[in-house]
Formats: sequence, structure tokens, C-alpha cells
Amino acid sequence: MTSVKEFRVVESASDDALGRGRFVFTDAYSVFDWGQMPDAIPNKGASLCAMGAYNFELLEAEGVPTHYRGVVDPVAVDAGTDPEEAVVDLDEAGGAPTEMAIELTQVPDLPYEGGDAGDGDGDAGDGAGTDDDYGAGYDYDAYHAAAGGNFLVPLEIVFRNTVPVGSSLRKRRDPADFDLDFDGWPDEVVDLPEPVVEFSTKYEEQDRYLTREEADRISGAADVDALEALARDVNRVVTDRAEAQGFVHEDGKIECLYVDGEVRVADVVGTFDENRFAYDGQEVSKEVVRQWYKRNDPEWVEAVAEAKDAVEDYPDVADWRTICDDSPTELPADVLGAIADLYGAGANAYTGTDWFDAPGIDDAVDAVREL
Repeated sequence: MTSVKEFRVVESASDDALGRGRFVFTDAYSVFDWGQMPDAIPNKGASLCAMGAYNFELLEAEGVPTHYRGVVDPVAVDAGTDPEEAVVDLDEAGGAPTEMAIELTQVPDLPYEGGDAGDGDGDAGDGAGTDDDYGAGYDYDAYHAAAGGNFLVPLEIVFRNTVPVGSSLRKRRDPADFDLDFDGWPDEVVDLPEPVVEFSTKYEEQDRYLTREEADRISGAADVDALEALARDVNRVVTDRAEAQGFVHEDGKIECLYVDGEVRVADVVGTFDENRFAYDGQEVSKEVVRQWYKRNDPEWVEAVAEAKDAVEDYPDVADWRTICDDSPTELPADVLGAIADLYGAGANAYTGTDWFDAPGIDDAVDAVREL
């Protein structure tokens, strides 16, 4: 169980073979690396499952290798069919699915033996720290020694098409690094001339960005050039679909598995949690929730930032949450309803279907502008 979806094993992976399993998408959500928040967003899980499945099928049509096997038809399951016998393509499902069938790979433990655990916020790849000394307590050699012939690459590969206000890229890089004619970052979204790909950690308690050399070491047998190429393929496919449906695809990230000398896309791609999208100038992603908390619960947001900074002084503490002095408030009912409508309307618009009883995307976007 992650903070937002359950993980079910049907057949475990072995050293020489992938397994089978399912993601069960819940209505829980997480911001600022907090883990599960105190409330839930109705239909969020189903909307992410539908978008993720739709994008996996687009990638499959483009020849991009993934771990996707299909979705579990909820109508067939309600009629008594075993979930593994109810796996179908998205357009064959009788209702909005909440379960995705996937191939499983091995995920060894990443030993932690003390030292600085890093600094940052893993949401959509933003906010991660950059100091290569961080993470010194993590034993990646042990991870790969236990990995066998297939494993989940312990990296997130981040791709960026724009630089929104608040992006961590503004703290780490100058506009001139991307041939942009600015003395400093303007207070508006900036389009990048070409997509940028970066690597960050996945299993450390606090994400940090990596040099290409460090990413190469951490990735083990998986080649960083192949990981970057896969990220660029995913970005291209999702960006093209978003543009066709009136969205702007700002940034996102992928996770990958390694098997038989090949890297494949794992986890889920192209959803409002994994990626940042905008529509008519308004964010249409989990960023809406993050910004609400920044405006309405700044004490908690500040406490999170302070805990992430302070954990550097506790070499035996890997989880900064244990030293955070505050907890998040619940979303008000009207805010929760508007965000639920945004997830449903956005998934309908992106996939070109009517999976969810939600307002049109224009109305849903206008509603969250007022939050």
C-alpha cells in the first residue's frame, strides 16, 4: 500500500521472471511527501486509473515498452468474475476502472545506515535537494546485489516542458542554461526551447536530484541513456495527446523496470498526480491541492519545510515526518467537491470519454480558479 494506491501481488517476480499484480487506485492523496492526507477526493482513484491506462495504451501503440497488462472491468467483477479473468483494454471496460493489471519486478530493500538523508519534495519531481553528499547512508550496491535479473530502477526520471512559478528548477539552474533570454526567472510560466530530463532518487526518504554520473551509478545495469530516451518518448506521447485535447503538459516523471537488458516504463504515467497539466492557464493537477495548502494552511507547509531541513541534524533519522511539529488540516467540503469535479472532468476531457458524472472541463477549471 502506498499513500494513494494499493498493490496486490498475483504472482511474485523471481530472479529470472517477471510476476503479475494489480494497482488498486484509491481516493487518497498526498502532497509535500506527507503520505496519506486526512481526507479523500471522490472519484480520484478511478480518474487516475483511466488516464494512466489510456496513456499506457497510447505508448503501446507507439512501440514503447511498459509493464501494463490492462484494466480490471468493474462490471465483470461485480458479476462474479475473478479479477485476473476480467482484465481488458480500457475501451472494453463496462465502467470506470479502479484496478490496473501490471507485470511485477523485484524491489530489493535499500539499506540505510545513517548519514544525511537528503532534502526535498518529490511531488512531480519538484523540490528535491541537490547536494551529492546527501544520501550517503544508503547502500545501492546492496540493492543491486539483491536485484537478480530484473528490478525496479531506484530512480525517478523527470521531464520538463515548462518552468512554472515555484518549480525547483528555478532554484537550481539559471535561464541562460537553457538559452533563455532572461536575466532572472520571470513571475510567470516559461516555455523551454527543448524538454529537459533530470534524474532524482526514488527510495530515499527525501528526494534529491542527481548528476548524470551519480544516476548512472545508482541505476545499476540499467543504462541512463536508455532511461532518458524512454522518458523523452513518454513525454512526447503525453504532450501530443494533451495538446490535442486542449491541455498544456508542463512536466512529469516516470519510473522504470529493468529486465533482459531492456528498460520498460513502470508505475503509472500521464495522470494528474504524476504530471502537471494546465488548461486555459489554470493548473489541472495535484498542484491545485498543493497551492490550496500553501494559501490556507501555511503553518503546516512551513513545519514540513522546517522538518526536512532539520533532519540533517539527526543522522539516525531517515523519516523527517517523525520530527514534524504540525499536521495538515482537512479540505473544506466545497473545496473537496471542486477538486473532485476537476479530476473527473479532466479525465473525461483527456481520454475523450464520459467515464465520470462531472461538469465540462471549462466549468470545472473555472470553479478551481476561485479556491
